[in-house]
Amino acid sequence: MTNSPMHIIFPGKLMVGNGSFAQLPGELLQWQPRKVLLATIEPLLANIQPLKAALEAAQVEVLINTAIVAEPSFADFHHIMQEAAAFAPDVVVGIGGGSVLDIAKLIAAQLDNPQTLQEYVGIGLLKDRSKKLVCVPATAGTGSEVSPNAILVDDTDNQKKGIISPYLVPDPVCVDALLTVSVPPAITAATGMDALTHCLEAYTNKFAQPFIDMFALKGIQLIAANIEAAVKDGSDLDAREKVALGSLYGGFCLGPVNTAAVHALSYPLGSMYHLPHGLSNALLLPYVMEYNLVAAPHRYAQVAVALGCDALADNIATAKWGVKKIKALNKACGIPATLQEVGVTKESIPQMAAEAMKIQRLLKNNPRNVTEADAIDIFTNAFA
Repeated sequence: MTNSPMHIIFPGKLMVGNGSFAQLPGELLQWQPRKVLLATIEPLLANIQPLKAALEAAQVEVLINTAIVAEPSFADFHHIMQEAAAFAPDVVVGIGGGSVLDIAKLIAAQLDNPQTLQEYVGIGLLKDRSKKLVCVPATAGTGSEVSPNAILVDDTDNQKKGIISPYLVPDPVCVDALLTVSVPPAITAATGMDALTHCLEAYTNKFAQPFIDMFALKGIQLIAANIEAAVKDGSDLDAREKVALGSLYGGFCLGPVNTAAVHALSYPLGSMYHLPHGLSNALLLPYVMEYNLVAAPHRYAQVAVALGCDALADNIATAKWGVKKIKALNKACGIPATLQEVGVTKESIPQMAAEAMKIQRLLKNNPRNVTEADAIDIFTNAFA
């Protein structure tokens, strides 16, 4: 843990709670926009119809884009930007999962921006954003709605690249768990465990911060206690709301502290096997915890308690119980337990380890140093 100076950029406004999405038209109309671009997904079109109708009733032109159906690439972004630039919106609204929100954030940043995407890939390189930006998560997982991060796949090398900038933090954010009710169980499980991973990796981070710790621990507690209920009964509004709140807390962790080895090792699973981001993190989480806990036993013991475990005789024993709890949560939520189950071949492990070593911006945060040989061991343990 560190007490070094920390910068956290919160959204301009947070609207949180079941039914809060109904407040969004009023928020947008305060800006008196001429044109609004809504980036979303087809399954949510019925949900956003009242928003579209309210805007159009106020003589606001609305363009809906549903082009993002998977983790977006540079090419996807450039294709959508052609339509967005021609439409020239005053406001960009993202309503959907993390991929949709990331694209909405980047569209708002790119409009009327002389910088090219390639010029601001990385940390702190984006210089401005001139358009209003609104994010509304429809999954409880990525935390993108409040984070300064956006992730795209680079078509030239098939690697995920991060754009990290305070200009990617939205103006208002609306977190309404009612939008997550229709999310299928498998996606609810993977995105929820992804959010738990954000909290857990922030709390056990080499650069953990006391201010972020309170969000991280509470996020772990909320998600661990409610994710199984949300997966098994999508209409359980109390469970949905608590997992959504835990995901929001995980998003707060992503700017000032960020993630570590779980996310770094999951990148090759996405680029080489096209596994969903949340599933990759959920599957790898207990194996990275097993590797890390000797380096931060007190922190991992506190994680275990937040997960719902009793404190045992010593920190290592308690921390190991936390690993068992994560494995049990994954099993209860239908998440595969091994890499072999999701089609990964043992022969590809050395290449995955080599690819993971390229994600030093995350590996540097890990409480225990991870070498390429260590990554091979972790992948091998996770294989079967």
